[in-house]
Amino acid sequence: MSTDKDGSATGSDTPLPDLGDVRKEIDEIDLKIQALLNKRANAALKIATVKLAASKGQPVDFYRPEREAQVLKEVARRNEGPMSDGAVQRIFREIFSVSLALEQPMRIAYLGPEGTYSHAAADRHFGHAVETIAEPGIAEIFHAVEAGRARFGVVPVENSTEGAVNLTLDLLTQTPLRVCGELSMRIQHSLLSQAEELGEIKSVHAHPQALAQCWHWLNANVPNATRVSESSNAAAAKLALETPGIAAIAGETAAQLYGLNSLMKGIEDEKNNTTRFLIIGDQDVPPSGDDSTLLLVTAPHRPGGLRNLLEPLELAGVSMTRIESRPSRSALWEYVFFIDVDGHQHDETLAPVLNDIRELTPMLKVLGSYPSAL
Repeated sequence: MSTDKDGSATGSDTPLPDLGDVRKEIDEIDLKIQALLNKRANAALKIATVKLAASKGQPVDFYRPEREAQVLKEVARRNEGPMSDGAVQRIFREIFSVSLALEQPMRIAYLGPEGTYSHAAADRHFGHAVETIAEPGIAEIFHAVEAGRARFGVVPVENSTEGAVNLTLDLLTQTPLRVCGELSMRIQHSLLSQAEELGEIKSVHAHPQALAQCWHWLNANVPNATRVSESSNAAAAKLALETPGIAAIAGETAAQLYGLNSLMKGIEDEKNNTTRFLIIGDQDVPPSGDDSTLLLVTAPHRPGGLRNLLEPLELAGVSMTRIESRPSRSALWEYVFFIDVDGHQHDETLAPVLNDIRELTPMLKVLGSYPSAL
């Protein structure tokens, strides 16, 4: 360190802060944060009281997806660091979750067992203060919400490498539920086992999609291990916990939940592997200012039928972000189309477009308008 004649620091050299002083500063900040969190929780309880009084005995929607989306986007906009936007949003998501649990505890159904990516998606979207219910299949998630056993359900609808989840699309054509939200989650696979080294692995177990997504890595690193399909990655993790020599492909959530060694992280062949999930429920979501709408339509069975159907979107400048077809159950060789568009069904731009499309198609159903994924 360079110093002046009197011994003081010069140039860019500055004395380090006293560790005890910094810890005291942190303790004082923590006290303020805790006091403000409880103050915010009390304000949330006041909102619940007002809503219940105004409802006159009718059901109350305490959960407001559009309000949460607006606040989380504002949180990112005003964030100045050093924490990332995503980190600050996750903290606020947990604050929302705890506050909502004080107003009205919620049950969320997901594709189980514990430790699946669907489980992680439910935690990410709703926070950890909700009660999560593991269902054995996607159809059971729909049934749980329809029957009122769960307030909302989290269902996978599309994977960037494996394509659409057809069962989810088919069930959306039959349910009275609406799509109330969406999230996209990066899928990062890990190889989990009781073993300490790759050479100890005799077989690798996982959901068939996970095995396919890690095919090249498995060939290069555990070429002699037998590959076994399981109903889910979490089920594979449970099996790995019970039997030495078995490895499971699953996420880090499963590693923590089942106490397995993570022999290697990020073993997926496609590093941008992402799954899109939909939130299903019986609640209409008002506009948030940045929304998406999912449409179900049938195209007239004639040349140019689909093109004519999509023309009102183009003329109005409405962006179509995705289109997927599925066989219609009403007639042979006829199809229904799932179309994602930007905007809310009650927006000034999209609402008249939907009216125009209704004039051109035998059937148009708005499956839901909801805040676009963060």
